[in-house]
Amino acid sequence: MTVPTKGTRGCVEFAATAAWARPAPTNPQPPNRTSHPLRVAIIGGGPGGLYAAALLKRLDPDREVTVWERNAPDDTFGFGVVLSDETLGGIEHADPVVYEALQNHFTRWDDIDIVHRSTRQTSGGHGFAALGRKRLLEILHARCRELGVELRFRTEAPYPALLAETYDLVIAADGVHSTTREAYTHVFRPHVAEHHCRYIWLAADFAFTSFRFEIAETEHGVMQLHGYPYADDASTVIVEMREEVWERAGFAELDEQESVERCAKIFAEALRGRPLKSNKSAWTTFRTVVNERWSHGNIVLLGDAAHTAHFSIGSGTKLAVEDALALAACLEEQPSLERALAAYEDERKPVVASTQRAARASLEWFENLGLHLDQPPRQFAFNLLTRSRRVTHDNLRLRDAGFTEAVERDFGCPPGTPPMFTPFRLRGLTLRNRVVVSPMDMYSATDGVPGDFHLVHLGARALGGAGLVMTEMVCVSPEGRITPGCTGLYTGRQADAWRRIVQFVHTQAPGTAIGVQLGHSGRKGSTKLMWEGIDEPLDDGNWPLVAPSPIPYKPYSQTPRELGRAQLTDIREQFTAAAWRAARAGFDLLELHCAHGYLLSGFLSPLTNRRTDAYGGSLEKRLRFPLEVFDAVRAVWPEERPMTVRISATDWAEGGTTGEDAVEIARAFAAHGADAIDVSTGQVVADEQPEFGRSYQTPYADRIRHTAGLPVIAVGAISSWDDVNSLILAGRTDLCALARPHLYDPHWTLHAAAEQGYDGPGVAWPAPYRAGSRRPQTGRTDAPKPRLTLGG
Repeated sequence: MTVPTKGTRGCVEFAATAAWARPAPTNPQPPNRTSHPLRVAIIGGGPGGLYAAALLKRLDPDREVTVWERNAPDDTFGFGVVLSDETLGGIEHADPVVYEALQNHFTRWDDIDIVHRSTRQTSGGHGFAALGRKRLLEILHARCRELGVELRFRTEAPYPALLAETYDLVIAADGVHSTTREAYTHVFRPHVAEHHCRYIWLAADFAFTSFRFEIAETEHGVMQLHGYPYADDASTVIVEMREEVWERAGFAELDEQESVERCAKIFAEALRGRPLKSNKSAWTTFRTVVNERWSHGNIVLLGDAAHTAHFSIGSGTKLAVEDALALAACLEEQPSLERALAAYEDERKPVVASTQRAARASLEWFENLGLHLDQPPRQFAFNLLTRSRRVTHDNLRLRDAGFTEAVERDFGCPPGTPPMFTPFRLRGLTLRNRVVVSPMDMYSATDGVPGDFHLVHLGARALGGAGLVMTEMVCVSPEGRITPGCTGLYTGRQADAWRRIVQFVHTQAPGTAIGVQLGHSGRKGSTKLMWEGIDEPLDDGNWPLVAPSPIPYKPYSQTPRELGRAQLTDIREQFTAAAWRAARAGFDLLELHCAHGYLLSGFLSPLTNRRTDAYGGSLEKRLRFPLEVFDAVRAVWPEERPMTVRISATDWAEGGTTGEDAVEIARAFAAHGADAIDVSTGQVVADEQPEFGRSYQTPYADRIRHTAGLPVIAVGAISSWDDVNSLILAGRTDLCALARPHLYDPHWTLHAAAEQGYDGPGVAWPAPYRAGSRRPQTGRTDAPKPRLTLGG
C-alpha cells in the first residue's frame, strides 16, 4: 500500500550560496548522451528510489549511483506494504537476491473479511503478500550497499538543477510532495486533486487473519477501517471517513494520541479490545497526482513524484517498484537517454493511468459508502470487492465460487444463470435479460424516413439477443433533426416505416423489446453527417435553430433563437404527436431524450439555460419545460407501456449540472411517472472535461439508484459481459446499455451467453443461428515475457 508522505523526502533548495540557490534552467541537460549513464543521482530513499539504484548498479557495476535521503535509515512512516504476485514476479526475474529476501519476510493470506452491521462476509482466494515498510527498506538498503550504491542518509539532496549539471541521470523519487516536480512544474505540468475523506495510518500489535474492512455507523456518520497483517504480530490499520464526519466527530480538536485512542474505541471489536499505535501519524486527505510529462532533459520522475494511486487498492509501492523495473530496462534497450526516457513514459503511462482509474473508482466508492449501507450483507460485500472494477464477477467466481454463488442466489439468479440473463420488469413490460442496445445515431435516413439500413441495423441487433433494442434519437420535427440524415416521427410515412421495423423485431425476434427515443436537437442541429464533420454546420441548406437561450454550441456554430412561450407550446405538441405515432407503430417503450445538450437537456443545464422567466433560474424552474413535455407524452403513451428518461448526470464542466442536481432531476421525473432513468453524462458544452475510463459513467447511475430509489440504466464504456454481470449483481444498476460493442458485434448478447455456457430463457438463438451457439475453438495464447531478466 502507498504510505503517506510526511513532508518531502529528498531535495530542498539551499540558499546559502549563489552556486546552490540557482533557478531551474529551461533544459537542465541536453538528452543526447548514451542511454547507459555512468553517474546517476537519485533523490529520495523510498522503495522506488532504492530499487532503481540497486537495478542500475547491478546492470553496470562501474556506474556511480548515489541516493540522497533526508531521513535516517530507520525512519519510516506508515507500517506495512502490499506487493502483488505480478510485481514480485518482475522482481524475481530482475534481482533474485531481493526476491528471496522479500520471500523470507512476507506474511501471506487469502481471505477478505467485510464486517457490516455485525455481519461478517468472507471471500477467499485473493492471494495477498505484505511485509513491514521498515523491513522492506532494510532489505533494499542491504542490497544497495552490497552492490556498491552510495547511500547518503540525513542529507538533503542538492538542488535538482545542480544534480542535472553534474550527473548523467537524475531520478526524482521524492514522493507525493516532490520539490523536483514543483521546480519544473511548467514542464511536468502536474495536476494534484485532493479528495473528500480524511484518513490516519496506524498499527495494531496483533496479526489480522485476513484483509479486513469494517464499517462503523456512528452518531457522527459512517467510518471505515482497512486492516491487514504485515508480520506475525503486527497489522496495518487505516481509519477513514468523510471530512464532514471527521469534523462532527471532533477529530480536528484531538491530538495524535487522543485520535489513536478514539479510533481504537470505535473499532474495538475488530481490534479485539487491543490498543492502536502511531508513528508520527496525522489525519490527512489523499492527493491524486497526475503529470502530463515525466521527464525533462536528464531528470525523470518515478513513483509518487510522478503519480499516486489511492491506498484502498494497494498500488503505491507496487507502481514505484514497477517504474524502477521499466526505467532500468528502457535504459538498457534504447540507444540514447532521450529515447530511453521517452520509452519509459510510453510504457508506464498507460499502465499507471489504468491503475489510477481503478484507484479513483475505489476511492470514490468509499467516499460514497453511505449509499450502499442498506444493501443485503452479501451484496454489500460483493459491491465492495468489485468497487475498483478490477475484481469482477467472473474473476471473483474463479477466486471464490462459493461466495459468488451465494451472492447470485440472494440476488435471485436461478442455478447456472448469470445475473445479466435474469428478467427485469418495467410497468407492463418484462425484459428477458438486462442488456440494452443503446441508442446510436446512424445518420442514414432520407427525409426522416428510416429505410432498409435501419431495418437491418436494428433487426440484426434484435436477433442478437438483447432484452431491449433502442432506436436512435428520433426527431419530432424537421427543425429538430441533428443532421439531414436523422430519422423522424413527424409524418405518416415515417411512422409506417417504423411500424415495418417494429413488426420485424416482434415477429423474427420474439421476446426482444424495441424502444423509441424521442428528442429535439435544439442548438446542436443543422450539422453535417458525423463522418463528414461532427458538430460542423452544413455548408448550405441550414435550417434555423432554437434553444432555451441564444448560446451557440461552438464558436463557429449557428446561434439559436431563444424560444418564446408560443414556440414552447408548439414543440410540446410535436413531442405529443410523435409519441402518438410511436404508440401506433407498436413500440414497447418510449424514452424522452433530455441529455447531451439537445433541446430538453439545454433547459436542464445552467450553462445553457440563461433564461430569466419561469423556465430559467433555479433547478425547479429549469425542469419546468422538460416536465411539461414528459407529462404531455405520458398522457398519450399507453398506460401499460413504460417511459424512461435519458439525462446527462454531469456536464463535466465548472458551473454545470452536478451529481446532486442529477438526483433531483431523476426524482422530479420519477414523481411525474418515469419508470427508469437512463443515466448518461456530458456532451452538453463543447469545453467539457470528461474523465473517461471503463464504466466511467456508472457511479452516477449508482448514486441515482440508491438516493432517488428508482430503476436506472447504466451506460458509458461498458464493454464486456463480465462488466454487465458485475454492475448488476453489485446493485449499481438495473440494466446496462451498450453501444459500440453492438456495432462491433450485432450478436453480442448471444455470444455472451455462449461464452458463459448459458442456454436458458434469458436469451434465445434464432433457429437458423443455433448451429453457431457454441464458441469456436481458438489458438493458443502465451503470457508476455518478464519485463527485465538478469543473471543470478
